Amino acid sequence: MKFRRSSRLVDMTNYLLQHPRHLISLTVFADRYDSAKSSISEDLVIIKQTFEQQGIGTLQTIAGAAGGVKYIPHVSEEEARDFIRVLYELIAKPDRLLPGGYLYLTDILGDPRIVNQIGRLYASVYSDRKIDVVMTVATKGIPIAYAVARYLDVPVVIVRRDSKVTEGSTVSINYVSGSTKRIQTMLLAKRSLNEGSDVLIIDDFMKAGGTINGMISMLEEFKANVAGIGVLVEAEDIEERLVDEYISLVKLTDVDVKEKRIQVSEGNYFSYLKNIEELAGDNPKMEEEEE
Repeated sequence: MKFRRSSRLVDMTNYLLQHPRHLISLTVFADRYDSAKSSISEDLVIIKQTFEQQGIGTLQTIAGAAGGVKYIPHVSEEEARDFIRVLYELIAKPDRLLPGGYLYLTDILGDPRIVNQIGRLYASVYSDRKIDVVMTVATKGIPIAYAVARYLDVPVVIVRRDSKVTEGSTVSINYVSGSTKRIQTMLLAKRSLNEGSDVLIIDDFMKAGGTINGMISMLEEFKANVAGIGVLVEAEDIEERLVDEYISLVKLTDVDVKEKRIQVSEGNYFSYLKNIEELAGDNPKMEEEEE
């Protein structure tokens, strides 16, 4: 079937969005639309310009016989600020307070549109890194992990606190909870993670970082590497933080159970991006070589 150019552009755009970070040969598109590669290349230039103008992302072209094109997700700073502002306004609602000072976040983590946007934000930051899998701990971090993995085009591995017969043999470790200082256990199926994998850790909430530190220890058992750490909400004013380098979207600055007041602010997402830009500016030669 021969496609008109307008139809081809629509279908090609949808295909790219459905396959983020996936290298697609021009031959795939040429065969799909029964078109010349020169026409496909012209279409890709139009799509690339539109993606960049709209802040959707960019297209990365790789030359050579084994080359092709990749869609790299991106979120503009303006869009990110607007979304994070909406996010911390949602989290700051007083009726989220639960007994013991806990926050109710299930409605947020159950909203596909919100979770999808959170996934885009993290993918925008980590899209230029080598990441083989996204790791999280059961249960609340799972929706976020899958959203991030969707945009990075990688699988998800889930660390559990108890064994499941359906997962086969497991590796278990003991770790110290950062807030309660209690010894706890986490397990991961042996076949779920390859040795030497580069792993992005995602979690919904971090106080001192004991759970995340436990996942880092788990990765050591698999001789795997931490490619990055992302948390939705971090608690402020923690005396001893067990995790140093991470990205947070929202910071919980104060909780007053008696007055039913929750104070939140932006996390370190933008300061982290600024540091990356400054480092890139200090190393222009390195940046040119990578290009």
